Amino acid sequence: MTAAPPAHDNGEQQQQQHALVKRAEDEREDIFKRYELGLDPNNVVDSWENPTFEIYHITDKYGFMHDSRLPSSRDSQEVQRTRIELERDKKWVKMLNHWPPPQEKLHKRVYKGIPDRMRWPAWKQLLNVQHSMDTNAGVYMRMLQMAKQNATETRQIDADVNRQFRDNLAYRERYSVKQCSLFNVLNAYSIYNSELGYCQGMACVAGVLLLYMQEEEAFWALNTLITDRKYGMHGLFIEGFPKLTRFIEHHDRILSKIMRKLHKHFMKHNVDALLYAIKWFFVVFVERVPFSLSLRVWDIFLLDGDRVILAMAVTILYLHKDELLRLKDMDGIIEYLQVKLHKNFGYNDDDAIQALERVMKKLKDLKLDVPPPAKSNEFPTRPLGMFVEADREKKTGRRRDYTDTEKQVLTDVISRQEQNAIEVQSTVSYETSECATVTLTVPEDSHSIRSSLAGTSVASHGSSETMSLEDNNIHLKTANMLQNAPQRELLLGT
Repeated sequence: MTAAPPAHDNGEQQQQQHALVKRAEDEREDIFKRYELGLDPNNVVDSWENPTFEIYHITDKYGFMHDSRLPSSRDSQEVQRTRIELERDKKWVKMLNHWPPPQEKLHKRVYKGIPDRMRWPAWKQLLNVQHSMDTNAGVYMRMLQMAKQNATETRQIDADVNRQFRDNLAYRERYSVKQCSLFNVLNAYSIYNSELGYCQGMACVAGVLLLYMQEEEAFWALNTLITDRKYGMHGLFIEGFPKLTRFIEHHDRILSKIMRKLHKHFMKHNVDALLYAIKWFFVVFVERVPFSLSLRVWDIFLLDGDRVILAMAVTILYLHKDELLRLKDMDGIIEYLQVKLHKNFGYNDDDAIQALERVMKKLKDLKLDVPPPAKSNEFPTRPLGMFVEADREKKTGRRRDYTDTEKQVLTDVISRQEQNAIEVQSTVSYETSECATVTLTVPEDSHSIRSSLAGTSVASHGSSETMSLEDNNIHLKTANMLQNAPQRELLLGT
């Protein structure tokens, strides 16, 4: 039998654990104090935390800054767009005063685009925010106060707030009003939904909501997006990412049926959907397409739910399939989808949304618009708002070992790649895409799960005796991309 450790050793361990918990509590208290001070001159901000403004010359209507100057005068198209939006403002004011409107009218107007000045009241209606606030009076402030004493994710949230939308005026200055609101919402929600806690993708989602809402409004809007089955984002952020897996599989199923040529091209170059679609699904295309277009997608997502995400993913690939087919390596394809389309999508927003509508109709006709039903693990099982004291590891900020569920994500990618390689070798020729019924005029200029999955042995997912050197390199390259991508907390950073 193994001898029990001396009593004095246990005493030392308990003292060390107590010291770690006390240090974490002091750190949390210090961070909260800095956010409470906000822009107070007495609040100490390191120089590196506040980017300078000198290099920026233009701020767009959404508050994002760019390196190019504004044109000296507005062209006729911009004048026309402004006039149309002013007319839509009037229609939306009237419709919002007689809510709910007929479904057909609402559908038509949302797909035309909610005027930016109307997004605040429109999004609140679509997400039923006022009802949530009325039926949960005082809950948000109670959760925030509890977070000040018990939150275990404060350090990570602080780090993420400091890098979220820093090119937007609302979040530009350290401890600005919106930064403080984002910090508060995320900490309070980590207590309210203790089963989920915090995942970094939530910072981007809440950050978008706060561009149009007040603090408590954004909290309840975030809760609706996470817990309502229409949106079901809980399943994206919870350990194991069950909804991500389900959506990736359905996305592959759609491509294999209606975009076979591109699907086989991706298989040939080992481009797994997990490598490009994570941020599409987690934050509804923010920072992967131009912000104005992502807002249009958000409008439709809030109206029609998560099936919009799958359809928009297919729309992006269809609109850019010719260029994607010209790219002959994994790196080039991923860079095009993750970086280049954000800078230059190649289509104006109206054309892109019209294409999305057509794709949604086609998917519905083919009975592919809705993925297989979600399992129970995609939704909260613990009562919301019920405080659950964290274990000692969480209190000290110590990272736990990665679970088998999380490691399975990488295993699934490699398994899919091996299966794809078999399919590519057994296929002689590409088939023509059935989605060719969608036609648009192409403008002339159109042309990131835990990073520490490194702990998962890549070699263990396949037989090294039967895999070629090239296969090994491909798997290692994919694994490295996943391992160097942001983790469950850092997955969606810029």
